[in-house]
Order: sequence, then structure tokens, then C-alpha cells
Amino acid sequence: MLARSIVIATLGALASAHMAMVKPCSYYTPGNNCPDPPAGQSVDYSLTSPLARDAPFCKYTVPYDKPVETWTAGQTVDIEFNKDGGAGHGGGHCQFSISYDGKNFAVVHEVLRHCFYNGPSTSNTPDVRSYSFALPEDLPNSDNAIFAWTWVNKQGEREFYCGTSNVAITGSSSSSYTGKEMTIANHDGYETIPEFGDDYDTGLDLYEKAKTITVSPGGSAGSGSGSGDDQSKEESGTQAPSASDLVADSAS
Repeated sequence: MLARSIVIATLGALASAHMAMVKPCSYYTPGNNCPDPPAGQSVDYSLTSPLARDAPFCKYTVPYDKPVETWTAGQTVDIEFNKDGGAGHGGGHCQFSISYDGKNFAVVHEVLRHCFYNGPSTSNTPDVRSYSFALPEDLPNSDNAIFAWTWVNKQGEREFYCGTSNVAITGSSSSSYTGKEMTIANHDGYETIPEFGDDYDTGLDLYEKAKTITVSPGGSAGSGSGSGDDQSKEESGTQAPSASDLVADSAS
């Protein structure tokens, strides 16, 4: 009874906080038919909180014991966020990415400028709480791929939100996938994207110059195309950490 009360209270807190990916289950979503956290880990009762500036990427690096969903390469998938309440911060830039090693993430879909809204907005109440898109047909098969949602908010404190989940990929004959490297901002060692104001193109240069990388179950490597090296530098010109530097213990 106590555990049930905690879950109910937590779901209420999700409704009054920011945004969180709940389908597929982010590490380690309370309730919502999501699995228990792996051994040694705890339920995340602050799932909607932004990533601390010095935290490992997407807060947690220990995967679920098994995938929470099975997807077929090329199929349309539905990504859902907290259904009630939440703060959409007027929109911003969202990306959805895939990794096979927990360190290198290649983008499979993005919603730039107006994520969680149907257009320009100064409201904190989201218009959109789910996205559907087709997965690339050349995503390699895996029993434990890592799917990530990331978001840079339009207005408010300069924050970086992210959620990761374990998914299985089937139905592919490809051995690798090549796409844009996921953009990281508003985090230690990375550029800060300021509030957008009326300019919804704010920060888009970081997304546009992201380098192209190749990810695969057998390892990942940058392709060398694009001008993505610029993303990994502060205004001071010092080299920022890569996404892999933010991972304390990569998923196996």
C-alpha cells in the first residue's frame, strides 16, 4: 500500500514538473507499466528534472535487464511524454537518437524550434505530448540498443533534458547506421544556447554543423564529414568532452 501511494504521489509530481519521456520507459520510470530498475539502482522520482551540468549523460548509465520495447527497423514508433501537467518552456529543440555502446548517439529524428508545441509559443503548457516517426530502415539489429530523447528548452533556465531507454531492433540486414551526431548544449564543457526570445533559430547552428557518425553493435566511429568539431568547443576555444566522456559506466 505504501509503495502504491509513493507511485501515485510521484506520478502527480511528474504532472506538475517539466517534461519526461515515459514511452519507451526512461531509466528508471516509476509505475506506468515500466520495469523495476536493475539491481543496485533506484526508481527516479525526479524523472522530469534537467540533467545536472556535471552529471553523466542522461543521468543513468546502467541499462534495464531487458529491452522495454521491440522495434522493427523502418517501422513507425510512438514516443510519449508525461500526459498531464509539465512545463514545455515554450518549445525548443528536441532530438531522438540511437546508440549501440552508450557513448556514441546518432540522430534518427528531430523536432527543432517548436518541440512540444504546434508553433511559436510563450506558454508553459505543452500542445504536443507524443511524436510518431519512422525509424531508419538501416538501423542494425540489437537486443539492447539505447534510445535517447534530448531537449534544449526555448525559455527559462538554460537546461539540457534527456531520457534514455533500452530497445530491441529487429528486421534489419544492415550492419551500421550513419547519421548526425546528437547535439549536446547547456552542459559543462559545451556551449550554452541562450533563451530564444522571438528567434526560434537560436542555437540551430550547433545542430546544423554536427558531424556525421556511424554507429553499430560492433563499435562506432565518426565519418569525418560535417563541421561537428566546432560543437565540442566552448566559446573559449577549449576542447569540450565528447558524449562518451559523460558516461560513467557504458551499457553492455
